[in-house]
Amino acid sequence: MLTNFFTFFVLERVIPLIYIPLWPYSLIVHLHSMLSRRFLRIKVMQAIYAFQQEGPESISAGEKQLIVSLDKLYELYIYQLSLIIELSDFARRRIEENRLKQLPTLQDIDPNLRFVQNRFISQLENNRDYLKRNAAYKINWVDDEEMIRKFYNLMREDEAYILYMNKDKVSYLDDKQVVVMVLLRLFSESDHLRSLFDEKSIYWTEDFDTAIMMVDKTIKGFKENADQYTSLPTLLKDENHTEGSEDMQFVKHLYRKTLINSSELNTVISERASNWDLERIAIMDTILIKMAITELIEFPSIPIKVTLNEYIELSKEYSSPKSKVFINGLLDKLITEYKEKGIISKSGRGLME
Repeated sequence: MLTNFFTFFVLERVIPLIYIPLWPYSLIVHLHSMLSRRFLRIKVMQAIYAFQQEGPESISAGEKQLIVSLDKLYELYIYQLSLIIELSDFARRRIEENRLKQLPTLQDIDPNLRFVQNRFISQLENNRDYLKRNAAYKINWVDDEEMIRKFYNLMREDEAYILYMNKDKVSYLDDKQVVVMVLLRLFSESDHLRSLFDEKSIYWTEDFDTAIMMVDKTIKGFKENADQYTSLPTLLKDENHTEGSEDMQFVKHLYRKTLINSSELNTVISERASNWDLERIAIMDTILIKMAITELIEFPSIPIKVTLNEYIELSKEYSSPKSKVFINGLLDKLITEYKEKGIISKSGRGLME
């Protein structure tokens, strides 16, 4: 079943058939970072699940794999940006080939150049940050011309593309929207493209749709006056900070502390899960509860309500239908107890609420 690009994104590698709702555009930080804390929690959850299912031989090895998975996600994002440019280049080559025909038509002689002169694509193909990363990853579509040709033909038959090409005049917003509404949709629906990326990296089936979402955010975040020196968004917040990324520290600490204290947290859960043996509790429920407890104790700047709400929402997406009630009840009980004992200590006004 194909992913509906405008409704949800799918993660398939570590945990099959897991769906992440499309995040609203209001969450976008223009040209700074692309991943929300919720996505980072999902990444940690998947890494812990993999570790518990006879995955990496050590917590350190698992942490390295977790960091690699984030790095590979950014590489996939650059690959998908490059595919937009490749499709534009293919269209340009076709125009030149048609002009050189022995008996060119009037359309061949005076072609519609709107798509190959798309202002957003032009910004992207001249962007210094993109060019540097594209060169570093050695991206090349030479062996995939047949797939590019298929995308080109599908694009030309698309109603939104035809409307765009036939408008009397188009705005910069029109230029961006045709890329999102036509190209990204074609990419997201292509089993061939998914298979191609899957062959290139074991990480890329898992993150195919997330990278599409990142490209979508990048397009929407670009401004008409952006020049070649405009930086592409980073994956994480404060990624280029001299003291390191706050988001990366969050990922590492949450992963490591949850696993280090796993046995102790098993006891905590067992003692408070009335009429439930630990073995009867869904694996995903225990992982989410352990992560929530770790976050409540180890991250003093994250409000209690935020942590509670985040893991309740994750339980709706990743666990059984009854998980929400079970996890909410157990965490409510723990929060009350830990507040009384002073185990939870939050710094900042309103963070204990």
